[in-house]
Amino acid sequence: MDANIKECNSKMEKSIKSLENELGTIRAGRANPHVLDRITVDYYGTPTPLQQVANISVPEARMIQIQPWEPSLVKEICKAIQVSDLGINPNNDGKVIRLVFPELTEERRKELVKDVKKKGENGKIAIRNIRRDANDNLKKLAKEDVSEDEIKELEDEIQKSTDKFVKKIDELIELKSKEILTV
Repeated sequence: MDANIKECNSKMEKSIKSLENELGTIRAGRANPHVLDRITVDYYGTPTPLQQVANISVPEARMIQIQPWEPSLVKEICKAIQVSDLGINPNNDGKVIRLVFPELTEERRKELVKDVKKKGENGKIAIRNIRRDANDNLKKLAKEDVSEDEIKELEDEIQKSTDKFVKKIDELIELKSKEILTV
């Protein structure tokens, strides 16, 4: 029975990690290399994550510099960035690609905060679905030879885990929203 709770907590942890990764890709005015995490480049016919074909650095607060290990990749990287949802046009000098992030407008900041809250809500839904599945498993156990008290105790424990992870999501949303709204 403890295995049910461990599995439940493990799945909830994974949901939190997934949300953290998603929130990391939302840019908040400052240049953050994690906005490039989802970009893949065609490297000898294979879609390869950008981090595996180039050195990525942040020389200034609002600039990311990408230096491919092979100069022939500059055009491919620029193309991958242009077709992505970043909304930034890359500048290149043939060897190095620079992404200059403009200041976010107040309107855009509010849109980003809405997006963060939506992603957070999706994370909470995932947590609640995990709770529901765990409780369904407990109901199956109830049909076997497990007392109602034990089932109730386990359901309480699962609810405590759910509350803890939902609170963590709220904290993540709050942090990211503050980061976005800070000028």
